Amino acid sequence: MAKAKIIVLGAGLGGTIAAYELRDAVKDRAEVMVVCDQEDYWFVPSNPWVAVRWREPDAIRVHLPPIMKKKGIGFTAIGAKRVHPVENRLELNDGSSLSYDWLVIATGPHLAFDEIPGFGPEANTVSICSTHHASAAADAFDRFCEAPGPIVVGAAQGASCYGPAYEFALILDTELKRRKIRDKVPMTFITAEPYIGHLGLDGVGDTKSLLESELRNRHIKWITSARVTSFDAGMAHVEEIADDGSVKASHDLPFGYSMLLPAFRGVDAVFGIDGLTNPRGFILADKHQRNPNFKNVYSLGVCVAIPPVGPTPVPVGVPKTGFMIESMVTAIAHNIALELDGKPPTHEATWNAVCLADFGDGGVAFVAQPQIPPRNLNWSSSGKWVHLAKIGFEKYFIRKVRKGESEPFYEKLALHALGIRKLRF
Repeated sequence: MAKAKIIVLGAGLGGTIAAYELRDAVKDRAEVMVVCDQEDYWFVPSNPWVAVRWREPDAIRVHLPPIMKKKGIGFTAIGAKRVHPVENRLELNDGSSLSYDWLVIATGPHLAFDEIPGFGPEANTVSICSTHHASAAADAFDRFCEAPGPIVVGAAQGASCYGPAYEFALILDTELKRRKIRDKVPMTFITAEPYIGHLGLDGVGDTKSLLESELRNRHIKWITSARVTSFDAGMAHVEEIADDGSVKASHDLPFGYSMLLPAFRGVDAVFGIDGLTNPRGFILADKHQRNPNFKNVYSLGVCVAIPPVGPTPVPVGVPKTGFMIESMVTAIAHNIALELDGKPPTHEATWNAVCLADFGDGGVAFVAQPQIPPRNLNWSSSGKWVHLAKIGFEKYFIRKVRKGESEPFYEKLALHALGIRKLRF
């Protein structure tokens, strides 16, 4: 009798760890295969460092095929053209197809630069959303430093990952000081958030005061409830939106260098599939991370549909942080293992958020349990220790990916000692 086949679609933070954890959970009862469009894993949280040359891209790269082979996990970098959930079939970019018994979607997002005229690395701004983008942003930053001027940085309407925007603004501040040209660079932070430190989560602990204080102390001006209308070469056009939806003010912001995080939407392989996605192309999932219409399809990470925490004048998405994603991974691995035994899924991810936002010479850390309020724990803190902790975490996580491990026993013990859980049930 042929073994059941589990396909993991995507090999980013969530997909790679999911493949490892599924392999350990199902053992030899099922085949596990990863389908993605590249052979390398990139540690995306380090992209802000790449963009100021604090890291070289190769330092955060892991070549996956030999690791997957050693773990007994199938792997292809041909990439997926379309998911056909009614047929339990994945169509690949070369025209071939793979059938599956379970599909785990971990694609990450499509970067919706096209929703704003003149936006993105192919137009008038740089990006840190991928390591390739961040490397190009480093080249642009070097050119900028030869003739410094204004910087505009932040997150556009519909964005859902605000931590890296704050990180990059403050890392730029630190690097400009090191190059002794900070005095020549006016900086403006623009964000769709209704207030500084909202983070798509209605704040965590005292993130409002902590981040406002950081921006104020570093002479970074800000515009909240910002809707970007367009970018020209060297100019950002921004509307400031009032609570009633009217335009409170319009701003034309000149820049010599600009990076804004874009809104996300679902990737082409899943976009517009009835019953699988919402109108933005994000995967519908129940409390067990399982699609309500296609019961053998699970999803995790940025591609999962999560409603905003509340109404805001400008659309603000909900972030999917690293630990939150790892909790989804664990729930999925446990649930598919149950289904292999003929049992219904019972495990639920905690969606706890543990985040380190590095500023180069300090940073802000926060813990939200769960990530979506109301919370059992709502804590934030700042200090130089955050920068050191982020460096330590980078090295640890990359090592974990290289070794083919999802959660070493000592990580599990440490998290339990801190009262941080990946599973609710």
